[in-house]
Amino acid sequence: MAEEVAAYLRDHPDFLTRRPELYRTLAPPRRVHGENMADHMAAMVAAERSRTRGLEAEVQAAVASGRAGATLVMCVRLAVLALMRSRDVMETVTQELPALLRVESCTLLNEPTTHASGRQAEATFAFRRAGFLPMPPGSLVRLVGRGRDARVRTEVTEAAMLHAEAAELVTRDALVRVPLACGTPCLLALGARDAASLPTRQTTTTLAFLGRIVAAALSR
Repeated sequence: MAEEVAAYLRDHPDFLTRRPELYRTLAPPRRVHGENMADHMAAMVAAERSRTRGLEAEVQAAVASGRAGATLVMCVRLAVLALMRSRDVMETVTQELPALLRVESCTLLNEPTTHASGRQAEATFAFRRAGFLPMPPGSLVRLVGRGRDARVRTEVTEAAMLHAEAAELVTRDALVRVPLACGTPCLLALGARDAASLPTRQTTTTLAFLGRIVAAALSR
């Protein structure tokens, strides 16, 4: 078996060159065997350094994401305080929250209720009068996802509907379910120009909390 391997390597001298990952599993040769062996040692070191750089990049990305997530948590806390003292929730959401959350726009949208009874119909009319933007029936589930409370998107679609006049500035957004007691489907849309404002990792819980706070403020 060893002779077959040796014969194959002699017939294919570039075999290890084309498969540098194998150097990580090979025992390093001694330098006393000559410069060719020393080249193998250099290749093994290069392969390990390449792997280490890859791991370092992953760690740095995780750290950056964690910091961005922590920053978002602090921003949401400030937004909660603003909503707690707000006398006009729509004005607070659209005028104050963008600066507090470090985003370009915050909008509230809701779906029309077809064949709605009493309370839902009244809520829909009140939302329109208060300045809520309309969205087609089924938009909440389609955009956020069935059973999901929040979603950060790096590819923005339907920007004009979701972010109105700020649409051209938005490069990523967060779509948050606002669970109203009346049952009317309602969405909080955050539009950001800077990707760091809306990190994609470990943010769903924080954004979902913001959605619940907005719902509580609207119900006052």
